[in-house]
Amino acid sequence: MLHAKAIHAGVLLLGLMATRLGAQTPAPPPNTGGPNPPAKKTAPPGLPPEVLKLLGVAPPEDPAAVERGTKEFVTNCAFCHGSSATGGEGGPDLVRSVLVMHDEKGDKIGPVILQGRPQKGMPKFPMSQAQIADISAFLHAQIQKTGNRMSYEIRNVITGDPHAGEAYFTGAGKCNTCHSPNGDLAGIANKYDAVTLQSRFLYPKTFTFPGMPAVGPPPPPTKVMVTLSSGESFSGTLKHVDNFSVSLYDSSGEYHSWLLDRNPGIKVEIHDPLAAHIALLQKYSDTDMHNVLAYLETLK
Repeated sequence: MLHAKAIHAGVLLLGLMATRLGAQTPAPPPNTGGPNPPAKKTAPPGLPPEVLKLLGVAPPEDPAAVERGTKEFVTNCAFCHGSSATGGEGGPDLVRSVLVMHDEKGDKIGPVILQGRPQKGMPKFPMSQAQIADISAFLHAQIQKTGNRMSYEIRNVITGDPHAGEAYFTGAGKCNTCHSPNGDLAGIANKYDAVTLQSRFLYPKTFTFPGMPAVGPPPPPTKVMVTLSSGESFSGTLKHVDNFSVSLYDSSGEYHSWLLDRNPGIKVEIHDPLAAHIALLQKYSDTDMHNVLAYLETLK
């Protein structure tokens, strides 16, 4: 047990520390009785840039990049998408595009610009990475002008045709090869609101970050099979893979890893159950996404 004098000394020390800390903390401003100023939007540190944009707390785009991007966009893209990127002669509204929202310096829109969409009437544009990044800055500046997307009302999200969405689900999207409206998707519209449901099928690889809970169940794990040159094989849940190594946990929970350069002839087969979702993200038009959401909203 601590001696009484030691306890008393500790209490005095804590009291002195509290007093000193209090002296270093500036007093709050006096209450003048007027309305409180609006709270400044903040977010936990370390969030990805696309999440900051969704939360409405992303920093403004570089004005110089926006100016250059405006010229590039007006010259090459405005005829179809409109000078403000809100839609034009046959081109969709890019300000409301989920692909654009998640773009970072052209990493998402770059492939579309360089490869085009011949089936949609969009030609290829041989632009440099710098030009694409400037167009990205322009588009994000347009998004910021329209306000925070997270403030959209749910009724603004469900704008598609459910019948066309069902046709895409069973046709071009091939969604029915993995999902069933009477099986895993039965009652899906009762489980999630429209905004969450759209996010779940567009970006099923959900993540969590400080202060915000996960939405829905975690995504299914990626499976992998590793076959050595001897013919021996190992399968399980993928832990990590890159150009130099691969690792997994087998069904018993045991960890295995291999260095690829030290195992010539090794064969790695990866099965990502969400690969189809990722591939579709590059193919969806705005109309497709809204139609699919409208169809999923009928699955109550």
